[in-house]
Amino acid sequence: MTVGYFLACEDHGPRELVEQARMAEQAGFTSLWISDHYHPWNNTQGHSPFVWSVIGALAEATSLPVETAVTCPTLRTHPAVVAHAAATCAVMLGADRFRLGVGSGEALNEHILGKAWPEAPVRLEMLEEAVGVIRQLMSGDQVSHRGRHYTVENARLYDVPSEPVPIDVSGFGPAAVELAARIGDGFITMDPDEESVARFRRGGGGQKPALGGLKVCYDTDRAAAVKTVRDRWPNMFLPGELNQVLPTPAHFEQASQLVTRQHVLDAGMACGDDPDEHVSNLKAYADAGFDAVNVSQIGPDIRGFFDFYRTKVLPQLTS
Repeated sequence: MTVGYFLACEDHGPRELVEQARMAEQAGFTSLWISDHYHPWNNTQGHSPFVWSVIGALAEATSLPVETAVTCPTLRTHPAVVAHAAATCAVMLGADRFRLGVGSGEALNEHILGKAWPEAPVRLEMLEEAVGVIRQLMSGDQVSHRGRHYTVENARLYDVPSEPVPIDVSGFGPAAVELAARIGDGFITMDPDEESVARFRRGGGGQKPALGGLKVCYDTDRAAAVKTVRDRWPNMFLPGELNQVLPTPAHFEQASQLVTRQHVLDAGMACGDDPDEHVSNLKAYADAGFDAVNVSQIGPDIRGFFDFYRTKVLPQLTS
Protein backbone atom coordinates (compact mmCIF):
# COMPACT_ATOMS: atom_id res chain seq x y z
CA MET A 1 0.00 0.00 0.00
CA THR A 2 1.32 3.43 -0.93
CA VAL A 3 0.93 6.55 1.24
CA GLY A 4 0.14 9.96 -0.20
CA TYR A 5 -0.60 13.35 1.33
CA PHE A 6 -4.07 14.94 1.33
CA LEU A 7 -4.01 18.71 0.76
CA ALA A 8 -6.98 20.25 2.61
CA CYS A 9 -8.19 23.30 0.69
CA GLU A 10 -10.67 24.04 3.48
CA ASP A 11 -7.88 24.52 6.01
CA HIS A 12 -5.12 26.29 4.05
CA GLY A 13 -4.63 28.99 1.47
CA PRO A 14 -3.26 28.33 -2.02
CA ARG A 15 0.37 29.27 -1.34
CA GLU A 16 0.43 27.14 1.80
CA LEU A 17 -0.96 24.17 -0.12
CA VAL A 18 1.78 24.38 -2.73
CA GLU A 19 4.44 24.57 -0.02
CA GLN A 20 2.91 21.57 1.74
CA ALA A 21 3.09 19.63 -1.51
CA ARG A 22 6.82 20.32 -1.74
CA MET A 23 7.29 19.20 1.87
CA ALA A 24 5.24 16.06 1.24
CA GLU A 25 7.51 15.03 -1.62
CA GLN A 26 10.62 15.70 0.46
CA ALA A 27 9.18 13.65 3.33
CA GLY A 28 8.64 10.59 1.14
CA PHE A 29 4.91 10.69 0.38
CA THR A 30 4.21 9.21 -3.05
CA SER A 31 1.17 11.17 -4.29
CA LEU A 32 -1.13 14.11 -3.59
CA TRP A 33 -4.86 14.37 -3.09
CA ILE A 34 -6.49 17.80 -3.06
CA SER A 35 -10.04 18.66 -2.02
CA ASP A 36 -12.39 20.63 -4.30
CA HIS A 37 -14.72 22.85 -2.27
CA TYR A 38 -16.40 26.22 -2.69
CA HIS A 39 -16.75 26.66 1.08
CA PRO A 40 -14.87 25.33 4.09
CA TRP A 41 -16.87 23.17 6.47
CA ASN A 42 -16.71 25.93 9.10
CA ASN A 43 -15.27 29.40 9.49
CA THR A 44 -12.46 28.22 11.77
CA GLN A 45 -10.96 26.36 8.82
CA GLY A 46 -11.40 29.55 6.85
CA HIS A 47 -10.13 28.75 3.33
CA SER A 48 -11.30 27.37 0.00
CA PRO A 49 -9.12 28.31 -2.99
CA PHE A 50 -10.04 27.36 -6.57
CA VAL A 51 -8.64 23.87 -6.93
CA TRP A 52 -7.78 24.03 -10.63
CA SER A 53 -5.51 27.04 -10.12
CA VAL A 54 -3.72 25.27 -7.28
CA ILE A 55 -3.22 22.14 -9.41
CA GLY A 56 -1.58 24.30 -12.06
CA ALA A 57 0.95 25.42 -9.47
CA LEU A 58 1.43 21.85 -8.21
CA ALA A 59 2.35 20.76 -11.73
CA GLU A 60 5.45 22.97 -11.50
CA ALA A 61 6.17 22.64 -7.77
CA THR A 62 6.47 18.84 -7.44
CA SER A 63 6.86 15.65 -9.46
CA LEU A 64 4.16 13.81 -7.50
CA PRO A 65 0.92 12.59 -9.10
CA VAL A 66 -2.18 14.60 -8.19
CA GLU A 67 -5.86 13.71 -7.80
CA THR A 68 -8.94 15.73 -6.88
CA ALA A 69 -10.66 14.23 -3.85
CA VAL A 70 -13.22 14.88 -4.89
CA THR A 71 -14.77 17.05 -7.60
CA CYS A 72 -18.56 17.16 -7.96
CA PRO A 73 -19.24 17.54 -11.72
CA THR A 74 -23.02 17.90 -11.48
CA LEU A 75 -24.44 21.21 -10.19
CA ARG A 76 -21.87 23.89 -9.38
CA THR A 77 -19.73 23.01 -12.41
CA HIS A 78 -21.07 21.50 -15.63
CA PRO A 79 -19.33 18.25 -16.60
CA ALA A 80 -18.16 19.80 -19.89
CA VAL A 81 -16.25 22.42 -17.88
CA VAL A 82 -14.84 19.80 -15.49
CA ALA A 83 -13.66 17.82 -18.53
CA HIS A 84 -11.90 20.94 -19.85
CA ALA A 85 -10.19 21.59 -16.51
CA ALA A 86 -9.19 17.96 -15.98
CA ALA A 87 -7.79 17.59 -19.50
CA THR A 88 -5.65 20.70 -19.09
CA CYS A 89 -4.36 19.50 -15.71
CA ALA A 90 -3.45 16.13 -17.21
CA VAL A 91 -1.53 17.81 -20.05
CA MET A 92 0.33 20.07 -17.60
CA LEU A 93 1.20 17.32 -15.14
CA GLY A 94 2.25 14.86 -17.81
CA ALA A 95 1.71 11.16 -18.37
CA ASP A 96 0.20 9.21 -15.49
CA ARG A 97 0.31 12.13 -13.04
CA PHE A 98 -3.35 13.16 -12.88
CA ARG A 99 -6.47 11.31 -11.80
CA LEU A 100 -9.91 12.87 -11.51
CA GLY A 101 -11.75 11.90 -8.35
CA VAL A 102 -15.49 12.57 -8.53
CA GLY A 103 -18.44 12.29 -6.18
CA SER A 104 -22.09 13.26 -5.80
CA GLY A 105 -21.21 16.32 -3.69
CA GLU A 106 -22.57 18.19 -0.71
CA ALA A 107 -25.13 20.97 -0.55
CA LEU A 108 -22.47 23.07 1.20
CA ASN A 109 -20.67 23.57 -2.11
CA GLU A 110 -23.18 22.72 -4.80
CA HIS A 111 -26.26 24.78 -3.81
CA ILE A 112 -24.61 28.14 -4.42
CA LEU A 113 -26.20 28.74 -7.84
CA GLY A 114 -29.68 28.47 -6.34
CA LYS A 115 -30.59 25.09 -7.80
CA ALA A 116 -32.56 22.55 -5.79
CA TRP A 117 -30.44 20.00 -3.94
CA PRO A 118 -31.58 16.59 -5.25
CA GLU A 119 -32.11 13.44 -3.22
CA ALA A 120 -29.25 10.94 -3.14
CA PRO A 121 -30.54 8.61 -5.91
CA VAL A 122 -30.92 11.57 -8.29
CA ARG A 123 -27.43 12.83 -7.40
CA LEU A 124 -25.96 9.45 -8.28
CA GLU A 125 -27.91 9.39 -11.55
CA MET A 126 -26.52 12.84 -12.38
CA LEU A 127 -23.02 11.71 -11.49
CA GLU A 128 -23.21 8.72 -13.81
CA GLU A 129 -24.34 10.87 -16.73
CA ALA A 130 -21.68 13.48 -15.95
CA VAL A 131 -18.88 10.89 -15.97
CA GLY A 132 -20.10 9.71 -19.37
CA VAL A 133 -19.98 13.25 -20.73
CA ILE A 134 -16.47 13.81 -19.36
CA ARG A 135 -15.20 10.60 -20.92
CA GLN A 136 -16.67 11.49 -24.31
CA LEU A 137 -14.98 14.89 -24.28
CA MET A 138 -11.64 13.45 -23.15
CA SER A 139 -11.46 11.67 -26.51
CA GLY A 140 -10.78 15.00 -28.22
CA ASP A 141 -13.67 14.40 -30.60
CA GLN A 142 -16.52 16.85 -31.15
CA VAL A 143 -19.33 15.92 -28.79
CA SER A 144 -23.05 16.63 -28.75
CA HIS A 145 -25.04 15.11 -25.91
CA ARG A 146 -28.66 15.44 -24.87
CA GLY A 147 -29.35 13.50 -21.73
CA ARG A 148 -31.75 13.64 -18.83
CA HIS A 149 -29.62 16.13 -16.89
CA TYR A 150 -27.07 17.64 -19.29
CA THR A 151 -26.87 19.08 -22.77
CA VAL A 152 -23.65 19.58 -24.70
CA GLU A 153 -23.60 21.07 -28.20
CA ASN A 154 -20.67 20.86 -30.62
CA ALA A 155 -18.04 20.79 -27.86
CA ARG A 156 -14.47 19.73 -28.48
CA LEU A 157 -11.42 19.78 -26.24
CA TYR A 158 -8.34 20.67 -28.25
CA ASP A 159 -5.77 19.99 -25.52
CA VAL A 160 -6.23 16.48 -24.21
CA PRO A 161 -3.70 14.02 -22.74
CA SER A 162 -2.38 11.16 -24.85
CA GLU A 163 -4.20 8.69 -22.59
CA PRO A 164 -7.66 9.15 -21.01
CA VAL A 165 -7.66 10.57 -17.49
CA PRO A 166 -8.61 7.85 -14.98
CA ILE A 167 -11.83 8.75 -13.16
CA ASP A 168 -12.18 7.41 -9.62
CA VAL A 169 -15.60 7.52 -7.99
CA SER A 170 -16.25 8.28 -4.33
CA GLY A 171 -18.76 6.16 -2.46
CA PHE A 172 -20.00 5.76 1.12
CA GLY A 173 -23.35 3.93 1.00
CA PRO A 174 -23.98 0.69 -0.92
CA ALA A 175 -25.57 2.40 -3.95
CA ALA A 176 -22.63 4.76 -4.38
CA VAL A 177 -20.10 1.95 -3.99
CA GLU A 178 -21.92 -0.08 -6.62
CA LEU A 179 -21.89 2.92 -8.96
CA ALA A 180 -18.14 3.28 -8.41
CA ALA A 181 -17.71 -0.40 -9.26
CA ARG A 182 -19.73 -0.02 -12.44
CA ILE A 183 -18.33 3.22 -13.91
CA GLY A 184 -15.14 4.06 -12.03
CA ASP A 185 -11.49 3.42 -12.80
CA GLY A 186 -11.05 3.26 -9.05
CA PHE A 187 -12.90 3.67 -5.74
CA ILE A 188 -12.49 6.46 -3.17
CA THR A 189 -13.73 6.47 0.41
CA MET A 190 -12.73 7.98 3.74
CA ASP A 191 -13.06 4.98 6.07
CA PRO A 192 -11.05 1.73 6.23
CA ASP A 193 -14.20 -0.25 5.53
CA GLU A 194 -13.36 -3.75 4.33
CA GLU A 195 -16.94 -4.47 3.26
CA SER A 196 -17.04 -1.40 0.98
CA VAL A 197 -13.85 -2.53 -0.76
CA ALA A 198 -15.26 -6.05 -1.12
CA ARG A 199 -18.54 -4.67 -2.51
CA PHE A 200 -16.59 -2.56 -5.00
CA ARG A 201 -14.57 -5.54 -6.18
CA ARG A 202 -17.60 -7.86 -6.38
CA GLY A 203 -19.63 -5.25 -8.27
CA GLY A 204 -17.19 -4.99 -11.16
CA GLY A 205 -14.27 -3.09 -9.67
CA GLY A 206 -12.09 -6.18 -9.76
CA GLN A 207 -8.47 -5.21 -9.27
CA LYS A 208 -8.99 -1.50 -9.90
CA PRO A 209 -7.48 0.62 -7.10
CA ALA A 210 -9.27 1.28 -3.83
CA LEU A 211 -8.08 4.61 -2.43
CA GLY A 212 -8.62 5.86 1.11
CA GLY A 213 -8.38 9.16 2.94
CA LEU A 214 -7.24 9.57 6.55
CA LYS A 215 -7.07 12.59 8.83
CA VAL A 216 -4.65 12.73 11.76
CA CYS A 217 -3.41 15.42 14.13
CA TYR A 218 0.28 15.43 14.94
CA ASP A 219 1.16 17.42 18.06
CA THR A 220 3.61 16.83 20.88
CA ASP A 221 0.69 17.41 23.28
CA ARG A 222 -2.03 14.77 22.85
CA ALA A 223 -4.68 16.81 24.69
CA ALA A 224 -3.95 19.79 22.45
CA ALA A 225 -4.25 17.57 19.38
CA VAL A 226 -7.67 16.30 20.45
CA LYS A 227 -8.81 19.89 21.05
CA THR A 228 -7.51 20.94 17.62
CA VAL A 229 -9.51 18.21 15.91
CA ARG A 230 -12.64 19.14 17.87
CA ASP A 231 -12.22 22.84 17.07
CA ARG A 232 -11.22 22.61 13.40
CA TRP A 233 -12.85 19.45 11.98
CA PRO A 234 -15.91 18.59 14.13
CA ASN A 235 -17.88 17.97 10.91
CA MET A 236 -16.15 14.57 10.66
CA PHE A 237 -18.21 13.34 13.59
CA LEU A 238 -21.66 14.45 12.45
CA PRO A 239 -24.02 11.51 11.90
CA GLY A 240 -26.07 10.39 8.94
CA GLU A 241 -26.46 12.64 5.90
CA LEU A 242 -25.78 15.95 7.66
CA ASN A 243 -22.50 16.40 5.77
CA GLN A 244 -24.41 16.08 2.50
CA VAL A 245 -27.43 18.28 3.24
CA LEU A 246 -26.38 21.21 5.47
CA PRO A 247 -26.00 24.27 3.21
CA THR A 248 -23.56 26.70 4.90
CA PRO A 249 -20.53 26.77 7.23
CA ALA A 250 -22.77 28.45 9.83
CA HIS A 251 -25.12 25.44 9.80
CA PHE A 252 -22.15 23.12 10.31
CA GLU A 253 -21.01 25.23 13.24
CA GLN A 254 -24.46 24.95 14.79
CA ALA A 255 -24.61 21.18 14.36
CA SER A 256 -21.03 20.77 15.56
CA GLN A 257 -21.92 22.18 18.97
CA LEU A 258 -23.11 18.62 19.68
CA VAL A 259 -19.63 17.19 18.99
CA THR A 260 -17.48 16.72 22.10
CA ARG A 261 -13.89 15.82 22.90
CA GLN A 262 -15.14 12.33 23.67
CA HIS A 263 -16.31 11.88 20.08
CA VAL A 264 -12.74 12.47 18.94
CA LEU A 265 -11.34 10.04 21.50
CA ASP A 266 -13.92 7.36 20.69
CA ALA A 267 -13.11 7.57 16.96
CA GLY A 268 -9.64 6.21 17.62
CA MET A 269 -7.97 8.66 15.26
CA ALA A 270 -4.27 9.34 15.64
CA CYS A 271 -3.82 12.41 17.84
CA GLY A 272 -0.38 13.23 19.20
CA ASP A 273 3.14 11.99 18.55
CA ASP A 274 2.94 8.25 19.18
CA PRO A 275 4.21 6.74 15.91
CA ASP A 276 2.59 3.39 16.65
CA GLU A 277 -0.84 5.05 16.79
CA HIS A 278 -0.31 6.70 13.40
CA VAL A 279 1.04 3.47 11.88
CA SER A 280 -1.96 1.54 13.25
CA ASN A 281 -4.38 4.00 11.65
CA LEU A 282 -2.60 3.58 8.31
CA LYS A 283 -2.37 -0.20 8.50
CA ALA A 284 -6.12 -0.40 9.02
CA TYR A 285 -6.46 0.60 5.36
CA ALA A 286 -3.99 -2.04 4.21
CA ASP A 287 -5.84 -4.67 6.24
CA ALA A 288 -9.13 -3.61 4.62
CA GLY A 289 -7.71 -4.13 1.13
CA PHE A 290 -6.86 -0.59 0.08
CA ASP A 291 -4.15 0.05 -2.49
CA ALA A 292 -3.32 3.56 -1.25
CA VAL A 293 -4.14 5.90 1.60
CA ASN A 294 -3.78 9.69 1.64
CA VAL A 295 -3.07 11.38 4.98
CA SER A 296 -4.07 14.90 5.97
CA GLN A 297 -2.63 16.75 8.95
CA ILE A 298 -5.12 18.71 11.04
CA GLY A 299 -3.50 21.52 12.96
CA PRO A 300 -0.81 24.16 12.72
CA ASP A 301 2.42 22.15 13.06
CA ILE A 302 2.74 21.18 9.41
CA ARG A 303 6.53 21.06 9.39
CA GLY A 304 6.55 18.98 12.57
CA PHE A 305 4.08 16.57 10.97
CA PHE A 306 6.25 16.04 7.89
CA ASP A 307 9.41 15.55 9.96
CA PHE A 308 7.55 13.08 12.18
CA TYR A 309 6.22 11.05 9.24
CA ARG A 310 9.57 11.14 7.42
CA THR A 311 11.51 9.82 10.41
CA LYS A 312 9.05 7.85 12.56
CA VAL A 313 6.01 6.71 10.53
CA LEU A 314 6.71 6.11 6.84
CA PRO A 315 9.85 4.00 7.51
CA GLN A 316 7.69 1.53 9.47
CA LEU A 317 5.43 1.07 6.45
CA THR A 318 8.23 0.39 3.99
CA SER A 319 10.45 -1.78 6.18
